[in-house]
Amino acid sequence: MTNNNQHIPSGYKPSPLGIIPEDWEVKRLGEVCINDGDYGLNAPATDYDENLPTYLRITDIDDDGNFNQSDKKSVNSPLSENYYLKDGDIVFARTGATVGKTYLYDKNNGELVYAGFLIKFTPDKERILPYYLKSQTNTREYANWVSITSQRSGQPGINAAEYCSYKFALPPLAEQQRIVSVLSLWDTAIAKQTALIEKLTLRKRGLMQQLLTGKKRLKGFDGEWKRIKLGDIAERITRKNEENNQNVVTISAQRGFVVQTEFFNKSVASETLDNYFLVHKDEFCYNKSYSNGYPMGAIKRLKTFEKAVVTTLYICFALKGETTTNIDFFEQYCESGILNNELIKVANEGGRAHGLLNVTPYDFFNMHMSVPSINEQNAIASVLVNVDKEIEIQKQKLAAMQEQKKGLMQVLLTGKRRIAI
Repeated sequence: MTNNNQHIPSGYKPSPLGIIPEDWEVKRLGEVCINDGDYGLNAPATDYDENLPTYLRITDIDDDGNFNQSDKKSVNSPLSENYYLKDGDIVFARTGATVGKTYLYDKNNGELVYAGFLIKFTPDKERILPYYLKSQTNTREYANWVSITSQRSGQPGINAAEYCSYKFALPPLAEQQRIVSVLSLWDTAIAKQTALIEKLTLRKRGLMQQLLTGKKRLKGFDGEWKRIKLGDIAERITRKNEENNQNVVTISAQRGFVVQTEFFNKSVASETLDNYFLVHKDEFCYNKSYSNGYPMGAIKRLKTFEKAVVTTLYICFALKGETTTNIDFFEQYCESGILNNELIKVANEGGRAHGLLNVTPYDFFNMHMSVPSINEQNAIASVLVNVDKEIEIQKQKLAAMQEQKKGLMQVLLTGKRRIAI
């Protein structure tokens, strides 16, 4: 990365990683840990049981390196006691699409047993602070190293010996502490912003359950709601892709319509798209497949694209008229999960083995829902859409904070910027 003609500022020196401060060193991961990487417990996960150890798997680590507790699992093995994480331990994902992902153990997450697709490293705290090491795994240099090192034949992977070889710039402990202190302040601010978003999201869910069921009425509205069939306000779309549109999308319960190649990291569509459905902006699709958080599938409105192509396994439809149904109200109604009760009835109709994946368009459009007058729909939609806008503003602020922290890490962890004593 360096050359003889490159100017080296005062107080810096050349290194295999580029120009770094004179009092910094280049170290391998294996040199600053008291172990050479320990593989996790090879045992199946079980349903969560507070009397059993909590299991930490690759899938339990989110993109920010936090323990995602939304779907906790336990492990029932006599060997569990040998795999508990301790203060300062860091685990690295060793295989699959998430190879390179890391988690620094937080005692606030409770006692955790780490699973077999994770490798544990224990930093030598007399040489490196665990938080500093964890931060190093959030740099561009680390991401590039993971990308290169993991590319083997078949499934991507990095073993313990390879992780031990990872090189990075290491300042003295005193400077590590100053860096950690600065980054921790950003963590606190990000945590507060995340908590605010969660609070707003919970408030939104509560409003949805009250306003979209009529349990709470907005001022000026007291008329009776009508019980209708979905088919009364919506009509099925079976428009074939005769114009050969190549914008193939997939419905994600969390993200809505997503370009298929981005969602699956590959194309899973047929080579010929003539028989796919062509959906226009503001039309809806129902994905019957199970999605996390949406056990009855997901109904989503196409908003990002003017047109898109979807599999014929989806049930696609459009609302019939603005004079009877507010599209924002209907979208919020779908997002609330209230239709799930109707879907459960349909899926188990008459006690026969109907099954969710066998829900037919006839079944779907015969589901019932209760709706208020168009004026009350407009008012409810306005309230909920405004809450969505506030949540989106706060999410944008969070994203900006996270990007600023990444930029700060990039200069602090490479020595390009120093923190004065």
